[in-house]
Amino acid sequence: MRTFKPRFKHMLMLFICTSLFQVATQVNAELVETPDVAAHHAQDSIDWPGIYQGFTPCADCMGIKTELALNKNSYVLITQYIGKSVKEFVEKGKFTWDSKTKTIVLTARKSETTRMYLVGDNNSTLTQLDSNGNRITGELAHRYILRKNDISKTPAQHSTH
Repeated sequence: MRTFKPRFKHMLMLFICTSLFQVATQVNAELVETPDVAAHHAQDSIDWPGIYQGFTPCADCMGIKTELALNKNSYVLITQYIGKSVKEFVEKGKFTWDSKTKTIVLTARKSETTRMYLVGDNNSTLTQLDSNGNRITGELAHRYILRKNDISKTPAQHSTH
């Protein structure tokens, strides 16, 4: 019975630390409402604020866990290379909207690197584009899609049995 208590305490501490880490690393997008209806245009008609998630392909790991939080004109991108590292890479910056091509262009604060995404017709997906703004083709093309989470819904409660 003596070995049970230290083992239980160790497992309990591991669970608590893991839970705290997960809570601390969640990204929440601010919901911003514009009171000026006259200024309503294509960018505002798309429900921009939100969190988009996906699992994109990776050449030397199992895949890239991707979370993109969009606010009115800024973003936070969090990526993690699954099977290679537990480290999360955080990128912050601004984005611009191109109404002709229905794309957004992310520009990081600390570099000149840009990323492009095509906004889906139903406004609930973003498709990652290549550096020239073209759709990525090939067998894994469908894996470059980020899906928007509905943050207004409360998460389902899990049973404790």
